[in-house]
Amino acid sequence: MRGGHGRFSRDPFTANTPSHAELQLLVDTEILGTYTVRARKFIDDGISRWKRPGRQGESVSRITVRNVTRRYGDTAAVDGVSLDIADGDFLVLLGPSGCGKSTLLRTIAGLIAPSEGRILVDDRDVTDTPARGRDLAMVFQSYALYPHLTVARNIGFPLRARRRPRAEIRARVAEVAQILDLSALLDRRPRELSGGQRQRVALGRALVRDPGAFLMDEPLSNLDAQLRTATRTEITDLHRRLGRTFVYVTHDQVEAMTMATSVAVLNRGRLEQVGTPAEVYDVPASAFVAGFLGSPPMNLIPADIASRDGRLHAVAAGVDAPLGIEVPRTADGGTDPSAGRAVLLGVRPEHLTATIGPDAAAGQNGSAGQNGSAGPDAAAAALRGTVRTVENLGSEEIAHVVVGDGEVRVRVRRPAGLTAGDTVALHVRPEHTHLFDRESGRRLVWRPDQHTSIPAARVPVTT
Repeated sequence: MRGGHGRFSRDPFTANTPSHAELQLLVDTEILGTYTVRARKFIDDGISRWKRPGRQGESVSRITVRNVTRRYGDTAAVDGVSLDIADGDFLVLLGPSGCGKSTLLRTIAGLIAPSEGRILVDDRDVTDTPARGRDLAMVFQSYALYPHLTVARNIGFPLRARRRPRAEIRARVAEVAQILDLSALLDRRPRELSGGQRQRVALGRALVRDPGAFLMDEPLSNLDAQLRTATRTEITDLHRRLGRTFVYVTHDQVEAMTMATSVAVLNRGRLEQVGTPAEVYDVPASAFVAGFLGSPPMNLIPADIASRDGRLHAVAAGVDAPLGIEVPRTADGGTDPSAGRAVLLGVRPEHLTATIGPDAAAGQNGSAGQNGSAGPDAAAAALRGTVRTVENLGSEEIAHVVVGDGEVRVRVRRPAGLTAGDTVALHVRPEHTHLFDRESGRRLVWRPDQHTSIPAARVPVTT
């Protein structure tokens, strides 16, 4: 791997391994929404009433997580996580069950004390501050409504607990009910409400306190698919109108991609990547992120780097993928040190096109690829295999193709003309390929100008 001399004596493929303590939240996108009919009147009345004095241009609900670890015995549920959540951001903590996302959220809320690290709200250290003193409101997966109280009294309960004047409580409850389309339901009890209405009441109980930030722990998981979509849109629009900080936990990548301004992907208690939804999808920092996002997720094919005629290829059984990288010979005429490196070749299903028939690899028969590609050419990767099955999803199809010892999924528009048993060649442009180190799983970036090794934690992701 490190053989040879001269300009390329160091391996120019560098694994991108960001330091978990140094990862910072990227806040450079904005979710745009539309005003709903029920919200227009309230907006016309002035939603600024819900913004605390001094919010104009002032960061009053920034949350900072500094190297937080939470252990249970010998197990680290959260392991050295650092985040900087800006005022007004909608951060989604995304990951599979057991990855530590709910534990991290409860640590931010003050319901769980960290074993190590600090929590700051508006640059004020609240690590040892009780939950009630953090100016944060939490919405749980369970609605946790009082069954004997009406909707109005459930929403107003936090204000009554703080002994606020009755007139203020009535006014606040009315305003929140208007935002959440609950005005006609204020006299009902929870048993008389649908699941979506109960979730809105739970959200209203958090909103009525006028907190600096909202923490939500999988609030949509108890809803059916249609109601989940509608409520997802409502929460996104509410965030845009209020301009408050939202921290939202989910295992559902659709919720993360559609709602978030920033996504933090967790795996086994550690932070894999933080970025905008587009960044984590288009430039995954690890094989885990690549395989977790997308439906179907990215195809990950074990391969080896080979140098052919001064160009790099990823090769495996049934796979020959040009990487679009021209590699000059080393100063002494030696071979490139990248050759032979064990990698994972990543390709999104929508970036593959299929050509059918025994001469498919040469592109001589009909193409089933309808993903915007101009068709196979000499620069495109060729993966040869046999169609195992085809899933009909209505407007598109997912073809499962056996390539070598593995299986590759291809997303194409209907009708693609693929049937089980077809021999096909799959093509992908080099710019749509991704490489990951097979051992560490970290993303690899090409650094042809690299003379000396760089600590992996300091190498940025580049495309």
